[in-house]
Amino acid sequence: MPSVLPEGEPAPADGSLPTSAIDGVGTRPFGFYVHVPFCTVRCGYCDFNTYTAEDLGGAGSAPGASRASYADAAIAEVRAARRVLGAADVPVQTVFFGGGTPTLLDPGDLTRVVAAIEEEFGLVPGAEVTTESNPDSVDAADLARLREGGITRVSFGMQSSVSHVLRVLDRTHDPARVPQAVRWAREAGFDQVSLDLIYGTPGESAADWEASLEAALACEPDHLSAYALIVEDGTALARQVRRGEVPGGRGPDDDDLADKYLAADAALSAAGLGWYEVSNWARTPQAACRHNELYWTGADWWGVGPGAHSHVGGVRWWNVKHPTAYAGRLAQGISPAHGREVLDAETRRVERVLLETRLRAGLPVDVLDAAGRAALPDQVARGLVEPVPEDRVVLTTRGRLLADAVVRDLLG
Repeated sequence: MPSVLPEGEPAPADGSLPTSAIDGVGTRPFGFYVHVPFCTVRCGYCDFNTYTAEDLGGAGSAPGASRASYADAAIAEVRAARRVLGAADVPVQTVFFGGGTPTLLDPGDLTRVVAAIEEEFGLVPGAEVTTESNPDSVDAADLARLREGGITRVSFGMQSSVSHVLRVLDRTHDPARVPQAVRWAREAGFDQVSLDLIYGTPGESAADWEASLEAALACEPDHLSAYALIVEDGTALARQVRRGEVPGGRGPDDDDLADKYLAADAALSAAGLGWYEVSNWARTPQAACRHNELYWTGADWWGVGPGAHSHVGGVRWWNVKHPTAYAGRLAQGISPAHGREVLDAETRRVERVLLETRLRAGLPVDVLDAAGRAALPDQVARGLVEPVPEDRVVLTTRGRLLADAVVRDLLG
């Protein structure tokens, strides 16, 4: 969850939404994102809205800024969501706990939030309920309690299997902890286990990246995400890069990132994982992250937590950033929403092009305007877009490497 909020327009104090947004709620896929903003250590590359205990004042921190009280604030927002959305039947298809490190909370706190969503809205049969986790933030007993409490999917932040790469990223776990955590998750009965990797860290060689891929695949994950390192302005890593204090003295190199992406795609494909979004691979279609697909296809979701973003029926809003301000508003019966925007038809069309072009399922050609359709033959001729099927825009492997450029051309 990015740490910088957009401007937008003021959000109503009661959190109410326009009738145009409420109409149709429940007929579109609906999910909850729950942001847990706590971390033991802030990673140098992280630009998310997260806080360490030191950031928040330690044990004496205010209500809502404490891990012990956070679940109560999140549950209060779930109940506020029910009031805003009215009496409509809105069965929840996905729940996703992200962060931060959600599993720094007691497992019972996470599962209490799931229970509140079930009580207020109901979960569809077979709902996907995911938590992110650092490998060193859980043990076998924690995972068993999470599974018993209704969480069905876990995504471990592996990032790399190479110690010197993890050090540059300020990751604190022992690489040997990853296969152990995966084994515990399997023993606990999780439906799916996912791993996250980052490539392009300063000082990471091609051999280092291959070793990380091999270690990840040895865990036999159902799903794997591989993201190119982005050095975000304002982060500790950005300052280190600027001062030449990272291995090699500079940040990620575009050619190196492309080579590592191709290496990942080849290794994952050979192991039976197919790409379904530019940075995501799944062992079967059922193992794709259904919650992320809500984002990518413009469905509805309610974001719970400080800085969390929501989207319902073409209205997007975002909560205040700080945990204390967030919990304080809820305690006063005030919406935690800081600002919002009502998306017009053209903005929604542009966002479809931005997101759906990255999907293996592709973007329907009729979403493009006349200029975008006129640009398609050139994209095909350059080997960036598959020539068939003709009714959808589907990226080739080379097109995935240049996805942003393809989108720019299609948007004119």
